[in-house]
Amino acid sequence: MTYGELDSEDKVEIGRLATWSVSSAKSGHGIGMLRDNNLSTYWQSDGPQPHLVNLQFEKKTAVQQISFYYDFKQDESYTPLRISVKGGTAHHDLTELVSMELEGITGWVNINLEDIPGSGRPPRVFLLQLVILSNHLGGRDTHIRQLKLFSTREPVLSMSENEELPFTSPEFLRYTVLR
Repeated sequence: MTYGELDSEDKVEIGRLATWSVSSAKSGHGIGMLRDNNLSTYWQSDGPQPHLVNLQFEKKTAVQQISFYYDFKQDESYTPLRISVKGGTAHHDLTELVSMELEGITGWVNINLEDIPGSGRPPRVFLLQLVILSNHLGGRDTHIRQLKLFSTREPVLSMSENEELPFTSPEFLRYTVLR
């Protein structure tokens, strides 16, 4: 886990691939505020803890990093203290990937899911869940200003003129020449 700047080098943001939902939201501070790329807006929960952000994918998706921005100076008791990140295929089989206590800082919190002991690679999930278990100073509701998901950047196939086509099946070869 790193604090401070958004760590997105050599990664692609995949938040647009997910369907987002939250356990609750205060009027005017809904889920759209997590994705608007504006650090002065925020999602605010409205109800008892734990607070949840659910990210559901259409197909199994490798999630390398989850990053969120919070501002302890502005949000004080609304700032998350203890969080958990869970993953699985659906709500009934979620397993905890990471659990941590956060410092009272302002900036990006980057949680690298490849660092999970015993895995060495990003988890592939249909459902990823961010759980806010408690807030600083005993606060009830939560503010999160931005939330981003990243996966590894897939290498692009590039071929030089002298290189043979890597596709050898009859179906692929049929379309290698324009008539």
